[in-house]
Amino acid sequence: MSTAIENLEQEQLEEEALDSYSRVVVEVAERVAPSVANLRVTRQGRGGHMPVGAGSAVALTPDGFLLTSAHVVAGPGRAGRAVFVDGRELRFRVIGVDRLSDLAVLRADGTDLVPATLGAAERLRVGQLVVAIGNPNGFAGSVTAGVVSALGRSLPARSGRTMRYIDNVIQTDAALNPGNSGGGLADSFGRVIGINTAVAGVGLGLAVPINAATRRIVSALMRDGRVRRAYIGIAGGPRPLPPFARVRLGRQATVEIVEVIAGSPADRAGLRAEDMIVELDGRAVERVDDVQVLMTHEAIGRRLPVKVLRGDRWLDLELSPIELPE
Repeated sequence: MSTAIENLEQEQLEEEALDSYSRVVVEVAERVAPSVANLRVTRQGRGGHMPVGAGSAVALTPDGFLLTSAHVVAGPGRAGRAVFVDGRELRFRVIGVDRLSDLAVLRADGTDLVPATLGAAERLRVGQLVVAIGNPNGFAGSVTAGVVSALGRSLPARSGRTMRYIDNVIQTDAALNPGNSGGGLADSFGRVIGINTAVAGVGLGLAVPINAATRRIVSALMRDGRVRRAYIGIAGGPRPLPPFARVRLGRQATVEIVEVIAGSPADRAGLRAEDMIVELDGRAVERVDDVQVLMTHEAIGRRLPVKVLRGDRWLDLELSPIELPE
C-alpha cells in the first residue's frame, strides 16, 4: 500500500515539475513573441524587388529599430517586410550591417512596436533554460526550448578578406532551423540574451551573445550605420608558453604571430612571425580573443605598448593601430 502511495506522490511531483517547466516556457513565449518579426528579404533588381531570403528579427525600440543577423540582410539593395504575430506587416530598410559580428540593425516603418528586454549573456550558466523564438522555414512565431549546452564558443565571421572570431558564442540544444537566424534566444525571465545565428548540427545551435561588446556594436550600427575597428596587421594563433616564461608570467598560454602583413602597423613596429605577444596595452594576452577585444575604435591612432617574447628575449615595442578598411 505504501509503495502505491509513494508512486502516486512521485507521479504528482513529476506532473508539477512538468507544469512548472511548461509555465516558464509559455510565459517567455507570450512575453517575447510580440517583439519578434518574420523577415521577408528582397533585393532591388531591374524587374523590381525580388525575394532573396527570409529570417527573423527582434524589436529594439518602439519606433522601429530591429536587430537581426547580418547574413540575413547583407548584400546590396536589401530591404523587405517585417511581419509580426499580431498580423502587422511593415516595410523595413537596412540601417547598418556588421558581418564580423553577424549583427545588423534595421528600421521598420512603425511607431508602436513592442521592444524586447535585453539581458546579459555574461550571467548565463551551462544547463540554464533558454527559449528560442523565430520563424523557421517561414513558420512565424515558432517556439523551441532547451538549455545552454556550452558557453565561450567561438564562431568565425568574414567580411571580404578580413576574418575574425565572434567571441563567447552561446551553444544551445533548443531546436533551430533555417529562418531562425536573427530571432531571439531568451532566458527564463523573457530577457533576450542572444541572437540565433547558426545551426551547427542536430541539437547544436549557436547564438551571438547580448553582452557589453555586442551592445556597443548595436549602438554603433544604430548611430553610424557601421562599426569602426582597429587593425594591426597580424595573423596569430594559440601557443603554449615555454616553461621559463610560464614561471615568470604565471600563466600557461599566449598568442604566437603566424604572419605579419607587409606595411601594417605591426610590421612598422618591428613585430615578426614566431614572436609571442604576452602583453598588449598593459593587458595579459593568453588567447587571440584578448587581442581582438582591444581592437575597438578607441584604439585607432593610439600608441599601444606591446610586450613580446622572441626566442628567449623579452622585447618592449610600440604600435599604433589604424582603422580596419571596410
